[in-house]
Amino acid sequence: MIVIDPSHIWLLPGWQDSDAGHWQSRWQRRYRYQRLEQHDWQRPLRGDWSARLQEQLVDAPAPVVLVAHSLGCVLTAWWAAHSPLARSKVRAALLVAPGDVEQQDLRQQLPGWAPVALQPLPFPSVLVGSQNDPYCTAERAQAFAKAWGSQWVDAGLAGHINTASGLGDWDAGHALLQNLMKDN
Repeated sequence: MIVIDPSHIWLLPGWQDSDAGHWQSRWQRRYRYQRLEQHDWQRPLRGDWSARLQEQLVDAPAPVVLVAHSLGCVLTAWWAAHSPLARSKVRAALLVAPGDVEQQDLRQQLPGWAPVALQPLPFPSVLVGSQNDPYCTAERAQAFAKAWGSQWVDAGLAGHINTASGLGDWDAGHALLQNLMKDN
């Protein structure tokens, strides 16, 4: 197992935060990774969430690895497309089950998040998607991976790769993070 300074691993939950059974919350407890807290988990605003990420990264003493889920993936892409800090402050990113905020139902529930930024990320990344994610088709997730320059990993029939998926600590995901860290 690779030893990672937990203060350099930042968890970026999606809309409504990650509940106690979510793999992100379990990783936070188990590995002591840092969660980026947002001001409003229920009514997320892209500008507010991007500003919060920017504020925290300005003060980060070393480059971090982002571990994003759902809307956190969309945030990562948007922020990276607009911040000059993206190259110097982010070492790599594990992007899991991005939400397709351009889908009609999500567009209505999350106004202001579309369009999804489709520029290549200026840091190495792995995108994990599912064949039966209700918030993003596998084809769309693969298109995000291609646009962002991310390595694509197919998680099979894992739903939204959240608590409802029954993944527990999601050791397979942590292994992906370990490999990403080893390679970068």
